[in-house]
Amino acid sequence: MSTPRFLTLPPGVGRTTVETSRGPFAALEALPGSGVPERYPALLVPGLTGSKEDFLAVLQTLAASGRRVIAIDMRGQYESIGPDDASAYTRAALGEDIAALLDVLGPDPVHLVGHSFGGLVCRETVLSGALPASLTLMSSGPSAVGGQSAAKARALRDAIPEIGLAQIWELALEPDYVGRGIQPEVLAFLKARTVGNSGLGLACMAGELLTAPDRVDELTKHCTDSGLRSLVLYGEEDDVWAPAAQAAMAERLNAAKVVIPGAAHSPAWEAPETTAAALRAFWHETE
Repeated sequence: MSTPRFLTLPPGVGRTTVETSRGPFAALEALPGSGVPERYPALLVPGLTGSKEDFLAVLQTLAASGRRVIAIDMRGQYESIGPDDASAYTRAALGEDIAALLDVLGPDPVHLVGHSFGGLVCRETVLSGALPASLTLMSSGPSAVGGQSAAKARALRDAIPEIGLAQIWELALEPDYVGRGIQPEVLAFLKARTVGNSGLGLACMAGELLTAPDRVDELTKHCTDSGLRSLVLYGEEDDVWAPAAQAAMAERLNAAKVVIPGAAHSPAWEAPETTAAALRAFWHETE
């Protein structure tokens, strides 16, 4: 049984730690084949229960266009250390972390991509005054999640302090994955990622996902005033934020829009070639 590609580091991709003024962040780093980046770098930020590995299928392709590409674990996610302090996991505090990463990855402007909850965090980064080369909101909505997604986030938030991540894995997640026929190598990774999270951090971030206000109009004004170009990219079958809601957000932002055919909430994994091509095309237009 072969190891799935999102657990295998392709050529030119390595594991590293990015040191910032706000602490270290575990990362995957991809470089062009020449080893010499000639275009602006890119920073990829995962969603609530995700990690840097969610971008593994697109890293090599994105770097091949001549740029350094970094995917991180946010504070308290998987392999990035997080404190036992709830204030460290607000959208604003996490946004400050991303701003610190942008500073380190400079001096060139950095293309910023936020997936799902990571998009809400990156929005905070931009609204705080940081100016990336561009902003991509990938499968991210205008405000808090609703419906079944809200119910799942609420259940996670409430269960963590009651039983902990190890029990959540054993009682709920592992039986579901096994029933779906997930390969042993993948199962081992998913377990390590789940229990590797900061329980407090994940619970707090789930609460932030449930209470995020609509700040699209503020972001629109900021982008207009600063000249920042934005992209809204999502799967045609996204089941977290409705595609119609994301399309409306793109219109309000005067942003470019790309709908990924055959993808749901994780286009970087579900349709990596199409997603990478869309990001590369957008980035080239902004440089």
